[in-house]
Amino acid sequence: MNSKPIGVFDSGIGGLTVLKEIVRLMPAENTVYLGDTARVPYGTKSKETVSRYALEDARFLLTREVKLVVTACNTASAYAIPELKREIPVPVIGVIEPGARAAIEATRNNKIGIIGTEGTVKSRAYSKTIQAMRPAVETFEKACPLFVPLVEEGFSHDEVTDLVASRYLKELKAAGIDTLVLGCTHYPLLKETISGFMGEGITLIDSAESTAAEIRGLLAEMGLSNDTDRTSHSFYVTDSPERFSRVGRLFFGERLNGPELVHVEAN
Repeated sequence: MNSKPIGVFDSGIGGLTVLKEIVRLMPAENTVYLGDTARVPYGTKSKETVSRYALEDARFLLTREVKLVVTACNTASAYAIPELKREIPVPVIGVIEPGARAAIEATRNNKIGIIGTEGTVKSRAYSKTIQAMRPAVETFEKACPLFVPLVEEGFSHDEVTDLVASRYLKELKAAGIDTLVLGCTHYPLLKETISGFMGEGITLIDSAESTAAEIRGLLAEMGLSNDTDRTSHSFYVTDSPERFSRVGRLFFGERLNGPELVHVEAN
């Protein structure tokens, strides 16, 4: 069981930022990644649709005999975690709770901003989770849908991205937040741009980092950490493997093996 892989799924490419942190923190672990690129984005779809997609994604990972499922998509984490935990017979971890905990630990004035996709912001999952953990915290949320295509087109450092960031973030800056949750797996690639606009004294919370740390702790607690020195990383997509390989390097930081084209829809 220990040598079985960690399964990670996302609506597309962004979840590679979570996978990258998992590999960095747990280099002995095997991984399987599924990008549902045929049905991306999840952020504009209904809760019912996203929950169905997430369950299909997780069931595919089970066919690869994973020991744990990571929902590396903020929207799927916001909408589908309760159902996944009921239906999937291995531990399931999303990115919302680890990010919320990290934000609470970081804030000094109890004012936390959250940026994400339309679906994540509409769900208010981060705000609900944060305020359940610490009711005194005031949260401010903002959907930033243009950040995703800008990142995927390689415009992470561009004057157009700077302008879009200023439009999206000016209200959060005016609100006096001291902590900002990057509530989409694409956004860590915009840390420099976001930090540059928000200014010194603002702590950026990367849910990928906090999620990977939580996974490491959970595996250790359950006695499931890999104890071999042989590792493998497999990649699967539901559409456009060539584009996934090309754009995915921006997120993962190295060449991707494969990926293999698969179908995950329930019959």
